[in-house]
Amino acid sequence: MKNYPYLSTKEAASKIGISEQRVRTLLRSGDIKGQQVGKVWVMEPEAVEDYINRTKGNYPVDRTSKENHHQAVKAISFFSGAMGLDLGFEKAGIEISLACEVDKHCRQTIVANKPDIALLGNIASYTAQDILDRAKLAKEDVDIMLGGPPCQAFSTAGARRGFKDERGNIFLKYIELILEISPKYAVIENVRGFLSAPLLHRPHSERGSGSIPLSREEMPGGALKYIVNELRKGGYSISFNLYNTANYGVPQIRERVVMICHRGKKKVPYLYPTHSESGDFGLDTWITLRESIADLSQSEAEYIEFPEGRLKYYRMLKEGQYWKHLPEELQKEALGKSYYSGGGKTGFFRRLSWDRPSCTLVTSPAMPATDICHPEHLRPLSIQEYKRIQQFPDSWVICGSLIEQYRQIGNAVPVGFGEAIGKAILAHMSGKIKHPPLNFPFSRYKGNDDVLWEAKISESLEEIKPIQGSLFATTAYPV
Repeated sequence: MKNYPYLSTKEAASKIGISEQRVRTLLRSGDIKGQQVGKVWVMEPEAVEDYINRTKGNYPVDRTSKENHHQAVKAISFFSGAMGLDLGFEKAGIEISLACEVDKHCRQTIVANKPDIALLGNIASYTAQDILDRAKLAKEDVDIMLGGPPCQAFSTAGARRGFKDERGNIFLKYIELILEISPKYAVIENVRGFLSAPLLHRPHSERGSGSIPLSREEMPGGALKYIVNELRKGGYSISFNLYNTANYGVPQIRERVVMICHRGKKKVPYLYPTHSESGDFGLDTWITLRESIADLSQSEAEYIEFPEGRLKYYRMLKEGQYWKHLPEELQKEALGKSYYSGGGKTGFFRRLSWDRPSCTLVTSPAMPATDICHPEHLRPLSIQEYKRIQQFPDSWVICGSLIEQYRQIGNAVPVGFGEAIGKAILAHMSGKIKHPPLNFPFSRYKGNDDVLWEAKISESLEEIKPIQGSLFATTAYPV
């Protein structure tokens, strides 16, 4: 029998380690070069090897930018992840000259989609000059530094170790680089817990009656206060707020802190919204899940499965419902011991609504307390649906296993939200400042803009004295 120099989708899927459905999607998008013979796709072995080398290789090495700079406004990116924030800035018209990311799978994603961009690894391993050399930029050419330093050290769901956590120290390295490179603007994106994280965390078991009162470093908000002080000493004006991304054209209710720093006295206004929940303030209404994902092919959906035991309950739930909509006698059975825990437990057995934005995407949609089930089907949201909700292009390659892909997309900044941040900076840069509508509800929580937050934090720190000899005992806190 004659051997033909072509591979079938089944053979390609086996070599790459993905599903046949995914191979066909990659062929249609051109990410794998092939041809269709009747209803069957075939491809040369070299095309498959090329895809593997681009996306499935070992830890991608650091690299210098291979491109000449084209855009007038240039930015360098840190903690780049799957590049959601970066893509948003690019949509706004800002050139990303360098990405810095330590995670192997994220680096593979960056190389697969942006093979010519400068790439660095652990931020702690480089000097400011190293970064500028790799980006092929002079210090005065850097308009913007942007990044979302690891949020786990400040997450309300975590241990709240703040700057004592290794990730917190990497956060401080980012601040040091901002002060050394001195870009015109700097962006810090983080979780809501960052607003209340202390400089030093005292375990809850060591608090309360009979314990030594909390020191200044241990008070809520100390971490952010320290960062604000350092940046102001470096000549930056600071504005920050807590934003719901649904107000910026993202089909997802996701609340994140964004700080924009300007080297100069004039603060950047809060982000101007494009949408509101009910169309108030003359804005468009929030974009729904239906508008975002309804046209995706179900036959090509890639997803992890719910355990069989959980499907029993999902069969009883309609779109927009969760565990409290189960028959009362089954609620305890479904949640087990979690039924008796505190909180609203809204993440258990949760089906999304077609006509609302998605909930906040998490790093895995099939964990018991963070289920994110499709409105109709008995499955979690797919990778393709995750990408749409986070506003990545359908053609954007996310490398690694399904679990790794969910993690990268779930951790990303929605592209449309990144675009809103980029546009706010460009407007300020050009002098075309546009202030948001008066009394606009940026998030469901109040008092989280820089002005109200600082008034609140200064009052709480007023009478607290630092611990002598501690790491931050000499930190200056103007009140």
